[in-house]
Amino acid sequence: MSVTFSGPDGKPRCHWCAAAPELLAYHDREWGFPVDDDFRLFEKLCLEGFQAGLSWRTILAKRENFRAAFHGFDYNRIARFTQDDVARLLQDEGIVRHRGKIEAVINNAQRAIELANSEGSLAAYFWQFEPAPGELAAPQTASTSAGSIALSKVLKKQGWKFVGPTTMYAFMQAMGLVNDHAEGCIVRSAVDDSRRSFHVPGRESW
Repeated sequence: MSVTFSGPDGKPRCHWCAAAPELLAYHDREWGFPVDDDFRLFEKLCLEGFQAGLSWRTILAKRENFRAAFHGFDYNRIARFTQDDVARLLQDEGIVRHRGKIEAVINNAQRAIELANSEGSLAAYFWQFEPAPGELAAPQTASTSAGSIALSKVLKKQGWKFVGPTTMYAFMQAMGLVNDHAEGCIVRSAVDDSRRSFHVPGRESW
């Protein structure tokens, strides 16, 4: 199967975004573009955890509900959630009602505060795991990497939950640490342009 398909404008895109219009928009506007906002990075980590066993299309369709339920993924607020909040979220039909995943978000919010306090920001820490060009597999041929394995290991050691190597690689793909758009996809060059102009947190220069 080809790794690209012709979008509604006739231009080639990654094949996975052909399944639904919302995936096409997500692919064109978000996936792979570099992110340095701590709340967006934390959101993606949480949503990747909720996705375990489900499709990204399912999670994307509920993303606004997740944002409302978790206060825009402000980990400073989520860290103060109590068992009453867990009970409330388990009754929220707009999200994935899974106790373990909900409790993991609260736990991870507490770990995020610790990490931001020690490293200056989540972004400055996560971007340390950006792979060098020579370390990259061909686009869309890998589900983990040395960087995702290393990031998973250190986060687990710090007490984070639902942060396995595959989840971390999906996070890195989505947040722009890796440009995994297929060769020939029209968005790949746009992501490359964005990465060239992006100031990596914690670095003096690109």
